[in-house]
Amino acid sequence: MDPAFMPSDQLNELLALRRANTYNPEQTIEELRSGRAGLEPRANTIVESVDANGVYCEWVVHGQPENDLVYMFFHGGGYYRGSAQESRSIGSSLSAACRCRCLTVDYRLAPEHPFPAAMDDAYAAYRWVLNQGVSPNSIIVGGSSAGGGLTATLLAKLKQEGDPLPAGAILMSPWTDLSQCATTYASNADSDPTISKEYLDRMSKLYLNGEDAEHPLASPFYSDLSGLPPILVQAGSSETMFGDAVAYVAKARASGVKARLEAYDDVPHGWHNSAHLFPDMPEMLEAFEAIGTWVAGLLSS
Repeated sequence: MDPAFMPSDQLNELLALRRANTYNPEQTIEELRSGRAGLEPRANTIVESVDANGVYCEWVVHGQPENDLVYMFFHGGGYYRGSAQESRSIGSSLSAACRCRCLTVDYRLAPEHPFPAAMDDAYAAYRWVLNQGVSPNSIIVGGSSAGGGLTATLLAKLKQEGDPLPAGAILMSPWTDLSQCATTYASNADSDPTISKEYLDRMSKLYLNGEDAEHPLASPFYSDLSGLPPILVQAGSSETMFGDAVAYVAKARASGVKARLEAYDDVPHGWHNSAHLFPDMPEMLEAFEAIGTWVAGLLSS
């Protein structure tokens, strides 16, 4: 960590909130899901519901898009919670940062719908976007946490099926290995107030429903990454899941993929999702600005 880095007041508040709401293994899935509702987007944002090949999605568009890009966003939540409605805030921020339309995808959740339901819905929604006449060169796929892993899984699925790949992918604090074998689960256990190995072991078991944790379409780290489009990964260096980001980027680079890892100091897991609480948090604004710059460079190349 950069010794000169000083967390903002907003980041310290966010960290305090996270520590006050650590995982309780005694809670049921229903209790863990409770109290979550749609998060309102920033001002000057339009939200429109759409049926994408049987998958509920929402167009989230901030202002007037300046390009034809479609940013497909997959929410996090351990594959057991989260929704398109809860993605309105981050979808609005991504739309503003990339000056494009954002499509938030409401994929099915475990344990009611275990693997491969989430992947099937992501694939169906992507095919729907293509069928609307959108060029794959005008599609960015991205997601946070489990949604980051689902994004990487979608790339593997598209490659397997011989479908056109998107222009690029953006993974935020991605969960790419459902075996939880990264060393950072132990080394960062005290610094990450949100995500523990115990928590993810429980949720991966619900999602996998007996499937091998190293199945390449469940844990995309184990997939063949060669031939994939450019990938941007943003993660906090103090996250327990940081090892997933490091390992995935290293494997992508070794496979000839243009992969960039941006590591942030002290930020908690999935800090991008806190725009509704701390819209001016410098660490979050910096991350969205970096995403917008990366996408702009991708479109101009």
